[in-house]
Amino acid sequence: MRTSVIHIIEHPEKLKQQLLEWSRSFREVVLLDSNAHQATYSDFDFVLAVDALTSVQTDHYNAFEQLSQYQQTTQDWLFGYLSYDLKNDVEDLKSQNFDGLQFPELFFFQPKKLFLLRGNKLEVAYLPLCEDELDEDWASIQKQPISGQEAQISLNIQARISPEAYLEKVQSLQKHIQAGDVYEANFCMEFYAENASIDPWQQFQKLNAISHPPFAVLLRNYKHYLMSASPERYLKKVGNKLISQPIKGTARRFADAALDAQAKEQLSVDPKERSENIMIVDLVRNDLSRTAAKGSVQVEELCAIYSFEQVHQMISTITSEMSPDYKAVAALQTTFPMGSMTGAPKISALQIIEQLEETKRGLYSGAVGYFTPAGDFDFNVVIRSILYNEQNQYVSFSVGSAITALSVPENEYEECLVKAKAMREVLT
Repeated sequence: MRTSVIHIIEHPEKLKQQLLEWSRSFREVVLLDSNAHQATYSDFDFVLAVDALTSVQTDHYNAFEQLSQYQQTTQDWLFGYLSYDLKNDVEDLKSQNFDGLQFPELFFFQPKKLFLLRGNKLEVAYLPLCEDELDEDWASIQKQPISGQEAQISLNIQARISPEAYLEKVQSLQKHIQAGDVYEANFCMEFYAENASIDPWQQFQKLNAISHPPFAVLLRNYKHYLMSASPERYLKKVGNKLISQPIKGTARRFADAALDAQAKEQLSVDPKERSENIMIVDLVRNDLSRTAAKGSVQVEELCAIYSFEQVHQMISTITSEMSPDYKAVAALQTTFPMGSMTGAPKISALQIIEQLEETKRGLYSGAVGYFTPAGDFDFNVVIRSILYNEQNQYVSFSVGSAITALSVPENEYEECLVKAKAMREVLT
């Protein structure tokens, strides 16, 4: 049992910055910020988990079983990630592309110290072995300076795939579609910088300020960092209910209100974007049905348009009631990787993606989130994110788009550049 203290916070935004600064001294950190997005089923406005008592870190082999055992043994709050390459645990697949980041394929930890903010109410929950540090830590947090002038960086960002090669690869993918191998596939490419030294806390703040996403994350596992401005939920469990909210369909934002409204309307009726979304909705419905009570899979919202700082997005919401025959981790294992980042049919898409992409995805297009002591969970999709290996001085961000028979390769490339805009701005 954790020792909990409740604080009423006068200035929540200031506290969030102070907790961010205070977290710098810990080897394991997960910070989650919903940025005041209210219509996303979010339980908290802000969460900070630091300092591992226990942890699990592994490659893909038997990874979901190890996670399930860890979650059932601890029955506590757990924070961490599932990398995309856990697909190799779910199916007979391989990841053989270049990997400059070298992240573990699965990592979760049980935090000694946990902060949960809802509105102006902060719950501080410490494990018993460190409960005597509650008052000292709270005094230290309140003394944290709000970060001032950020260090200016300008990295030499390079594309792993040239524009010409990208167009050729998309055309090759469309030949697979014409042959009936796949209906849709999410094709991604990496941008990277070598010999890079960055301050992840500052870069996260900058990325979050640019994007204000509902599923922002700063994650640290010693020398590995994630700075994420994700707009997308992968999967949430509340009691027996599962909620998935895949994104498929993107349009850029405009400063001019009339042009912006026009772009939003065009996205809502675009036949290509709607067909992309509906294909993935069907895939998610099929995935959820594997653990669902009979007849419980529902589409609560289809092709709704949500607006974010950089882009308009088309989002659908699919729900199910889990059968009591399944444990919590089974819901992740039977739906991973998420359909919005793979394609349909999923296995064929995964195989073709591996052939055409030139980088191991790793944590990109994986998921970050948490388990509660009751076995509920909430995970995002790792997109619009910067990844950093401090030891190797390697910085990376990847972007992708869904390729269908109707895709125009040049337009898909432009969509990728729109999605890359915020990360590039932060790093250059």
